Amino acid sequence: MSQPVIRRASPSDAPTLATIAADTFVETFGHLYPPQDLRAFLADAYDAERLRAELADPTGAVWLAEADGETIGYAQVGPCGLPHPEVTALCGELKRLYFRKAWQNRGLGQRLFAEAMAWLQRAGPRDVWIGVWSENFGAQRFYGRQGFEKAGEYGFRVGRTVDHEFILRRRAESFLQATQAARSEVQRA
Repeated sequence: MSQPVIRRASPSDAPTLATIAADTFVETFGHLYPPQDLRAFLADAYDAERLRAELADPTGAVWLAEADGETIGYAQVGPCGLPHPEVTALCGELKRLYFRKAWQNRGLGQRLFAEAMAWLQRAGPRDVWIGVWSENFGAQRFYGRQGFEKAGEYGFRVGRTVDHEFILRRRAESFLQATQAARSEVQRA
């Protein structure tokens, strides 16, 4: 088994992204929804042509994690679209970060997260937002360790089902503090 590789996706990766996105959503959340609602959501949210347009948009980026010729995870970032009064045009959002269940808890999420956050901060520190299902305690713990704090709540619609979601934010100041701490560690070494 080869080491997983993380690479930036391009518009030609839209079919691959559509497959991994739908597969990981169903693995993670499929049991929560009536089949017709799930099918409609997947057809809309992970339509290959829609994803091709998103991959061509320079305000966002997607990374694919691959191992042995298989796509095993992905991360997607872009301008923040979450419904919170403090979101501005300068804010970024980690829109999605998923792995196939067989590849979870291997440290790959941290690698993919770091890649996404570096891209979001490439022009300098800014607030980054994430929407997380209120019952996804593992994700909440992970993002909490990364400096995110709950800033609000909203409803995420999948067909007729509306999930209770938390809005998490990591302020630009937190990024600066983490960067300064890392630099201090390097200087002491």
